[in-house]
Amino acid sequence: MLHASARTLKLLSTLGGCAALAVGAACIEKSAAQSSAPDQLRVGAAVNPTSASPIYGVTIPAGYRDWKLISVNHLITDKVNQLRAQLGNDIAIKAFKEGRLPFPDGAIIVALHWNYASSEDNNKVLVSAFPGAQSFVAGSAVNMQIMVKDSKRYPATGGWGFADFRDGKAGDRALHETCFPCHEPARAHDFVFAHYAPTP
Repeated sequence: MLHASARTLKLLSTLGGCAALAVGAACIEKSAAQSSAPDQLRVGAAVNPTSASPIYGVTIPAGYRDWKLISVNHLITDKVNQLRAQLGNDIAIKAFKEGRLPFPDGAIIVALHWNYASSEDNNKVLVSAFPGAQSFVAGSAVNMQIMVKDSKRYPATGGWGFADFRDGKAGDRALHETCFPCHEPARAHDFVFAHYAPTP
């Protein structure tokens, strides 16, 4: 009886392992079907994992806040006053450092945008050492934008897929229809505006 139970447990354990492998294989197959880029990281949205950009199907990459800094900038128009930072996955960072164009498939760039805000706390600390100094910091979050290089999946848009998220939710189709036309002026730099910031 004990021998039979042991065989039954072993069989159930094997079947359970096979089921887990089948589920894992199905997830990998689904992910591969979404993109041919090995470092795509298309699953694991920071806020809403089911939200994907219309047209391109790009989602928020898992762990993107741990990626390396490409650059920062300050954008002022008649409607916005923002601080912006661009982060890149390992493939993107390597391409920036090497000056490689076009960017290789698998490169992902995430742009984070915040409202430009004065920091009273910093000003109080700085006033004794730097009289009259004014400090500005990243204030409330505005949105995040993502570029994913996959030349097979996105041939009509220079090999790039785009996404624009606010509070973890992708913008509508009309918004995403403006992404590639907006990047066309940067065609000579493979449609990427960001340039690698020098090391201080």
